[in-house]
Amino acid sequence: MENLALIDSFSEFKDEKLIDRVTLMSILEDVFRNTLKKKFGDDDNFDIIINPDKGDLEIWRNRIVVADDAVEDDNQEISLTDAQMIEPDFEVGEDVSEEVKLFDLGRRSILALRQNLISKIQEHDNTNIYKQFKELVGEIYTAEVHHIRHRAVILLDDEGNELVLPKDKQIPSDFFRKGDNVRGIIESVDLKGNKPSIVLSRTSPIFLEKLFEQEIPEVFDGLISVKKVVRIPGEKAKVAVDSYDDRIDPVGACVGMKGSRIHGIVRELGNENIDVINYTTNLQLYITRSLSPARVTSVKIDEESKRAEVILKPEEVSKAIGRGGHNIRLAGRLTGYEIDVFREGVEEDVELSEFSDEIEAWVIEEFAKVGLDTAKSILEQDVTDLVKRTDLELETIEDVVRILKEEFEE
Repeated sequence: MENLALIDSFSEFKDEKLIDRVTLMSILEDVFRNTLKKKFGDDDNFDIIINPDKGDLEIWRNRIVVADDAVEDDNQEISLTDAQMIEPDFEVGEDVSEEVKLFDLGRRSILALRQNLISKIQEHDNTNIYKQFKELVGEIYTAEVHHIRHRAVILLDDEGNELVLPKDKQIPSDFFRKGDNVRGIIESVDLKGNKPSIVLSRTSPIFLEKLFEQEIPEVFDGLISVKKVVRIPGEKAKVAVDSYDDRIDPVGACVGMKGSRIHGIVRELGNENIDVINYTTNLQLYITRSLSPARVTSVKIDEESKRAEVILKPEEVSKAIGRGGHNIRLAGRLTGYEIDVFREGVEEDVELSEFSDEIEAWVIEEFAKVGLDTAKSILEQDVTDLVKRTDLELETIEDVVRILKEEFEE
């Protein structure tokens, strides 16, 4: 029959999209009912019989026989004369079932039916992809670079699913070529229209946490737990780890002999500097450890304002602050406390910001980037070293030093 040929032509969709035959037949029935509704106004009186094994489909329209002059609804009723052309012994009041051939629907309806089927299968496919990736949110995923755009990299996985790695989710040092395999975490999955939008991220702290799970067996087995991860992607990260077994050194296990275990993670993150520290509920000790590699002399905590005053020897201050202030910023995020650094033995000092009427703000900011935020922290440095450490001209630095010296001479 004609319907069989049509169903055979739909098999390409089943094979291409890996839809099982029963699901395909269900979609087919839905599509046919929509077509019948548009053609006849209603589909309640139609029976659609599908044979999934043979791929066969029959459509039957059921109508009630009425007198020739009593037909009010052509779809629900059939005149006695027309009914007797199908079967001579039909009488008024009986039910008539008549098979609907494809050509009865018209060429335009058949074309629309095909387009509707393609749309329904795509919608089914997209829903399955959405559900599949929604369950993978927060997990590491690998896909291949397919296309590189200005604001994003488009990736394809082995099944041909499209993922997006936006520019702001890439590590600054990332450089990709078409065909490269890229790892990241599935950060979000949304439906835009009927199409799933899958966003990959390499900058999320969760990515680093999952890399620890993949690369360090004790973390994977649950012997070591990752308590918190903070990152400045591509620059520096701090990871607080803990062990429920006193015999296991969590930091040593994560770093490995001569950094052997963590080396692969560092390389994956574009040589991001990773500090692994022992987690503790002792807040003073936790803040002290968070400022590693600096050695802290003492810590004073104000729990109400969530601030901590940390005293260090002058030579330890730059280590605590770190390049560009990264170390102290991450320590604050790791502990949840705003950390203020003070030099041991320095009783009188003045914040550099106090000189904003004489020193331009951008100059103060340049000094702050290298951890020099007070007058004495600058005066303790050699001018030549200040030129090397900052992006400031010698003349500018000499002017600043002169202004600061005048303050203390007074």
